[in-house]
Amino acid sequence: MTQTHEDKTKPSRGRKNRQLGSANGMLVLFVVAMIATALVALLFGQKIGYQRGYHSSQSALSKNTDGEALSTEQVKELKRKNEILNNDVATAKQELAISLTNLDELRRIDEELKVNNRQLSQVNDVFTDFIAEKGGMPLAVIGAKIEPLPEQAFEYRFDVAMVSRDGSAKTLTPKLTLLNDDSLVEVPLEPKRYDINGVARIRGRFMMPDGFKPLQIKLNLKANGQSVEQIYDWSLGKSIENMPLSLEELPEVDENPVEPE
Repeated sequence: MTQTHEDKTKPSRGRKNRQLGSANGMLVLFVVAMIATALVALLFGQKIGYQRGYHSSQSALSKNTDGEALSTEQVKELKRKNEILNNDVATAKQELAISLTNLDELRRIDEELKVNNRQLSQVNDVFTDFIAEKGGMPLAVIGAKIEPLPEQAFEYRFDVAMVSRDGSAKTLTPKLTLLNDDSLVEVPLEPKRYDINGVARIRGRFMMPDGFKPLQIKLNLKANGQSVEQIYDWSLGKSIENMPLSLEELPEVDENPVEPE
């Protein structure tokens, strides 16, 4: 009986050992699988992280490079503008120096002209007084000229001389008339009166009436009880070179003395 019991017990322990070994094997496989999965996940995560970090660093580097290039261009542009400003300042200084030099020269010339005018005025007063003491100088035209201008305009210039017996200035009243065979046209003068004590210069411009062709021009002068009438044949003389196309382009009336022809 004892032997029979022992025979029944041995197979039961063997099955338990096999079951335990199988469970241990599955546990080992499970642990190995978990470890393998963790390693794969770790490696995959490291790869993704590396790629993201690489792209991020490359993007940052690219942005940084573009920023440095833009800054360089800005610096170049600032340098260029600075050079332009420096050149402008240097040019302005040169122009200022030239202007100051010209201004000094103009002041010197102006002062010389003032001195010359005072000297001429002194000489004129001496001769005027001398002529007055000798009985004066009668009213006379010493220079006359009419020149054509653009737009049917004309410029007249008459130099008139007179010295009274008392040596004082007198009022001169001129009158200018255009004449042809059929009619006459009086030219409006401005100013209408002049002071004369030596030489008076009658200057001005007028517009020729449409269709009127003068043959003569008559100048009447009155001063200090004297009257003078001078008639000139209408002649324009030589054509003026480089005549402007408009009256607006012309300078003021010529104040120079009329030169004898």
